[in-house]
Amino acid sequence: MCDSILITGGAGFIGSCLVRQLIAEEAYTQVTNLDKLTYAGNLDSLASVLEHPRHTFVHGDIRDYHLMVDLIARTQPAAIIHLAAESHVDRSIDGPGLFIQTNIVGTYELLEAARFYWSRLPTDRQTRFRFLHVSTDEVYGTLGAAGAFTEEARYAPRSPYSASKAAADHLVGAYHATYGLPTLITNSSNNFGPYQFPEKLVPLMILNAVAGQPLPVYGDGLHVRDWLYVEDHCRAIRLILERGQPGNSYNIGANCERTNLEVVERICDLVDELSPNSARGPAQNLIRHVADRPGHDRRYALDASKIRRELGWQPRHDFEAALRATVRWYLDNPQWVERVTSGKYQGERLGLGRISGG
Repeated sequence: MCDSILITGGAGFIGSCLVRQLIAEEAYTQVTNLDKLTYAGNLDSLASVLEHPRHTFVHGDIRDYHLMVDLIARTQPAAIIHLAAESHVDRSIDGPGLFIQTNIVGTYELLEAARFYWSRLPTDRQTRFRFLHVSTDEVYGTLGAAGAFTEEARYAPRSPYSASKAAADHLVGAYHATYGLPTLITNSSNNFGPYQFPEKLVPLMILNAVAGQPLPVYGDGLHVRDWLYVEDHCRAIRLILERGQPGNSYNIGANCERTNLEVVERICDLVDELSPNSARGPAQNLIRHVADRPGHDRRYALDASKIRRELGWQPRHDFEAALRATVRWYLDNPQWVERVTSGKYQGERLGLGRISGG
């Protein structure tokens, strides 16, 4: 096992998957997990590891510089993986202020705390230290019908969410160029899998279909995304942390493009198969095309040849098998769903651009 590691946002969808992997595979002597526990961060997602002796949960905010300095000093991590972020495009349309504060200001405070710690390490530990920032393909903007974004693509964010993540990416890169902090940036495509908060497309459609509720599809539903199973994403993050070159960015994509409508229709078929309900009828009958969201990017696609070529990564999971497993997980875990949706989010439509005042 390696030294200790600090993960921010480790109670969220991707973060909790990463924490579970690290604990299950005994990758680090100690995993310190900091999370603010917003609506999308839930300790239920960590139930299997929460009391594990190698896992320590800390309730806190990355914007609290003094907390971060103290936590990093106490835990002495060999690496920091930064996942803490506001991540839902629709919420960023309704309330961009929180995205600016968390994704930009929070990343700045964390970078400052990491730099303070790293600059005082012995030379050998300085050399081994890594700060890995987890970002999104949305920073690149929208694509036409052909082509894919490489790591050299120009940033062109088109939503408050993607703009805040792009700003964070630039801050991380600047801290490497200016101060020498050994940083890494990952930009991944659309994740799906168990424990994803039900505002996102895949779990929302699964749960609505099971309940016989309408399945809202934005616009014509032909917006294209590259779909990546969360377990594969987390293994890519770990590989980049171990073998990536500081100062580099790495795209993580599965080369699995599907339109939103195709994904929804396949979910309907799986729900009909795995949870038949004659009273509900075919789940596809529940699909409703609704007004598109403002600035909805038409297509994302990542060229992930760099991580495949340089680090030997490739996804382990087939999309169809992973989607089936995801549908099955939500069917088998209604208690988790009920607990995480019993707060502010109740499945209502977000992203209509209502003035929030924040």
